[in-house]
Amino acid sequence: MPLPVATSWVMLVGMCGRYVAATPPDLLAAHFAATVGDVLGPPRWNVAPTDAVPAVRADGSGERRLGLLRWGLLPWFATDGGQGAKRINARAETVADSPAFRRAFARRRCLLPADGFYEWGPGRQPWFISRADGLPLAMAGIWETWRGPGDLPVRTCAVITTGANAVVAPLHTRCPAVVDAADYDAWLDPTIDGRALTGLLRSPPDDLLVRRPASPRVNSVRNDGPDLLDPGSIDGPVPLRLL
Repeated sequence: MPLPVATSWVMLVGMCGRYVAATPPDLLAAHFAATVGDVLGPPRWNVAPTDAVPAVRADGSGERRLGLLRWGLLPWFATDGGQGAKRINARAETVADSPAFRRAFARRRCLLPADGFYEWGPGRQPWFISRADGLPLAMAGIWETWRGPGDLPVRTCAVITTGANAVVAPLHTRCPAVVDAADYDAWLDPTIDGRALTGLLRSPPDDLLVRRPASPRVNSVRNDGPDLLDPGSIDGPVPLRLL
């Protein structure tokens, strides 16, 4: 079932509201020890709410599968497909109790691979935040199946956010919760209740992430491509002022 297409999200959505998913599927599958189950499509440098995004889930046998979910969770009680755009993030502090997220958090957790995410500083200047070692981020996620018209299944997801670390804090108070590789199995295991895993939802270590200025063209979701990671007309480093 098609969902509404985002047109302009900057300054309208909270953290995390835009990210990069450009690593080739075979490399993602190798990194997460997963089998590719869907055609993932081309690399994306400006993923926006309601887009289809790569996700790692565990199947019934416990095997990891790399497939697609629509970003913006639709809980079972949603009345229409457009409501997912309002639920792209779930707060770590309330995800276990929120009516919209608690069922998914209990048994349907996923990893959302990202090369990095964007956040905005003064003057609507976008910044790209990624792992210092260049590996994909494993953003903590939850997913749900919603039944649309004709009982067609729509599988959607949300990014779980936590308090920002020192790298992100000058830009925003929140950042994605990042799951350590050692915790992948537990996070994806549907037999483990989510409440037992809330300790994994902590701010990333300060030395895990780095930030650098990105092109202001990121501000429009119509723009995509690796050039978005180039500040372009910016001459030299962009001074970062505390908000």
